[in-house]
Amino acid sequence: MAKKEEKDTKAAPTAHPFESGGGGMNTGAAIIGFILCFIAGSGVMWGYDNYRLKQGGAISAESTSTGGATWSDEDSPVPISSKDPMAGKRDAPVTIVIFSDFQCPFCSRVEPTLDQVKTTYGDKVRFIWKNEPLSFHDKAKPAAEAAAGVFALKGSEAFWKFHDTAFKNQQSLSPESYEKWAKDAGVDMAQFKAGIASHKWAKKVDEDHEVAKKVGVNGTPAFYINGVSLSGAQPFDKFKETIDKELGKAQAKIAAGTPKDRVYVEMSKENKKNAPPPAKEEEEEKEDTTSVFKVPVGNAPVLGKKDAQVTVVIFSDFQCPYCKRVEPTLKQVREKYGDKVRIAWKHEPLPFHPRAEPAAQMTLEARAQKGDAGFWDAHDRLFEVQPKLEDADLEKVAADMKLNVEKVKDAIKTHKYKKEIDADSELADDVQASGTPHMFINGRRLVGAQPMDKFEKIIDEEIKKTDEMLKKGVAAKDLYDTIIKDGKGAPDPEKKNVAAPPAGSAFKGKGDAKVVIQEFSDFQCPFCSRVEPQVAEIMKNYGDKVKFVWRHKPLPMHPDAPLASEATEEALKQKGNEGFWKMHDKLFANQAEKDGLKREALEKYAQEQGLDMAKFKAALDSHVHKAKVDADDKAGTDAGISGTPAFVINGYFISGAQPYPKFKKLIDRALAEAK
Repeated sequence: MAKKEEKDTKAAPTAHPFESGGGGMNTGAAIIGFILCFIAGSGVMWGYDNYRLKQGGAISAESTSTGGATWSDEDSPVPISSKDPMAGKRDAPVTIVIFSDFQCPFCSRVEPTLDQVKTTYGDKVRFIWKNEPLSFHDKAKPAAEAAAGVFALKGSEAFWKFHDTAFKNQQSLSPESYEKWAKDAGVDMAQFKAGIASHKWAKKVDEDHEVAKKVGVNGTPAFYINGVSLSGAQPFDKFKETIDKELGKAQAKIAAGTPKDRVYVEMSKENKKNAPPPAKEEEEEKEDTTSVFKVPVGNAPVLGKKDAQVTVVIFSDFQCPYCKRVEPTLKQVREKYGDKVRIAWKHEPLPFHPRAEPAAQMTLEARAQKGDAGFWDAHDRLFEVQPKLEDADLEKVAADMKLNVEKVKDAIKTHKYKKEIDADSELADDVQASGTPHMFINGRRLVGAQPMDKFEKIIDEEIKKTDEMLKKGVAAKDLYDTIIKDGKGAPDPEKKNVAAPPAGSAFKGKGDAKVVIQEFSDFQCPFCSRVEPQVAEIMKNYGDKVKFVWRHKPLPMHPDAPLASEATEEALKQKGNEGFWKMHDKLFANQAEKDGLKREALEKYAQEQGLDMAKFKAALDSHVHKAKVDADDKAGTDAGISGTPAFVINGYFISGAQPYPKFKKLIDRALAEAK
């Protein structure tokens, strides 16, 4: 959960390696639970497709600003009205007001969970959007103004389309993108450009911000479910718990005579009245900092002596703003404790930080050329220039350090140190370090850009403990290894029992391979598209050692996905696996294009591929392949898979568009077991 102020250190749980701390994870929940999946059923699932907060694309008349009915629930403690974008029905018994920021990665991350809420509850829940661009997100307010303009000019349906595209392309927030996305949403461009130039819609964004302050929002994403507060990128179960309670109470209200369109106001007033007083910060802090994890230093760059009494292993990312925020605190630690503390660095470039991996490559090449001193020099300089981490910025840092710039450029281009970076990421996964910055102090977890006193508390305890160990004869050089020797390691991976794919299913690799990877996917799912590079890397590295099978799982909120799946099956029928994968690639390549998965587009792709068009059209007209698509979908559902992309590797389950190392670890494990 991205926080407004650096001093705020508590936030919401996430499922994958994401920024945390000053704007990251709910450290207590993250440490106690650390549930890994995107987060299907137990956390925010990175790989739930971004299926939309709309009723299959059909928004009720009340939810549009152009021609829809005017309504107001402004007498609620969390005031809303027809001036706000809405998805769902005006008289839904449960209303979820979303305070969000288009640049906040945690806001993006919670979108699949909100989609799951929509799929689960349908017309029983409506969603209201409120803009809350955070001050340290420079692109958030312009994006909010653009979204507000789209809503003002074209209504809710256009707004949600813009909203979806913005979150899908969060790394491309820019005036040019806003214009393109607004045009794709059907907005009059002359009016849009004029409004943006004059900041016509800034007032609406500011009004939303005032509402956020009034109701006590202090970070994003934040939700009010019939007035009940829920903060951060929480898992579906958290939403479900509150929604189910509110549904029961709302139905009782309606039965007692409360008009359906007044339920939200009455329920939110009642919930505010009955809300418990906010807990004190020290009472809220339930982070487990006592458990010891087995986090080997290995070949990591180190600051400090090997025989230091306290070892701090930090998993970090050069593009993460919260990693930058913790650096002054780590400097304080070194200044205060001197040789008693050493710091070891582990790379964890996050998937949504495209410049983190090149920056990591640059620092490792600096280390190759100038040793650990070179690494830490590069480390300091990169955090100084952050967020400017483009190739030219990295090359300038290298030149200033008097490195061989050509070798630095080659390392970045060829991903020279990929093996080392992947190893660090695998270790992070093993110890559930699912956010950055993520520290282990003598194996004890501390998450986020925490203040100095949090470090001091653990370090002082560890110094006292190691003083006793030294007195008992443990050699100083053996302190750390002794402490973590019996620490917690990697948990057992999640498993799913999925029926074997039917004969004739599209696949890559070797047909009789002992390791079978089944991917449940949806051609309209942006996260399914996003995981394609990882799939390509799997096939490049494992080839005939695996059989990679496609299973269809078109999600309910994707109206174009079922027919797209049927189109690939007809391509498979006519031209075998080669035909299927050609159509598959074409669909993902055009997924983000307007009408890129509509019937007309499918026919165009089929014709370009040389398919028999009469047979192709007939197959789609009569839904010849619907039974196959439905059977795949059911197989996934029966196994407990409810989002896409999802992978089952000889029973081992991976949820979402995970980084390649996570796939590699389970594939290697499955291969070893299959021997």
